[in-house]
Amino acid sequence: MKRNVVKEKSFDFAVRVVNLRKYLVEQKQEYVLSKQVLRSGTAIGALVRESEQAESKADFIHKLAIALKEANETDYWLDLLHKTDYLHEKQHQSLKSDLTELLKLLTAIIKKSKENN
Repeated sequence: MKRNVVKEKSFDFAVRVVNLRKYLVEQKQEYVLSKQVLRSGTAIGALVRESEQAESKADFIHKLAIALKEANETDYWLDLLHKTDYLHEKQHQSLKSDLTELLKLLTAIIKKSKENN
């Protein structure tokens, strides 16, 4: 069976986001922004997983395009958490690095899928 890198990386990122939410709630008593980043950050992997069962090539592209939108939204929340001092620089950069990799993967898959459609 072929390895699905975007599936693995989006799941791993979702685990990191869940742990981030726990940290923000338990250590920083932050509930609103952390819920937003939890929702968008975990949606990426869920949509990637959903795309595996797409009904058509167009449905596959659409699901991954939504995952890309969720990744962009997650980027916003991570930046906001950093700028409001809920995340220190090292935490922020580590999460952003993983997210940037996901953004690049999703963009490349969508682009290639559109070319082959």
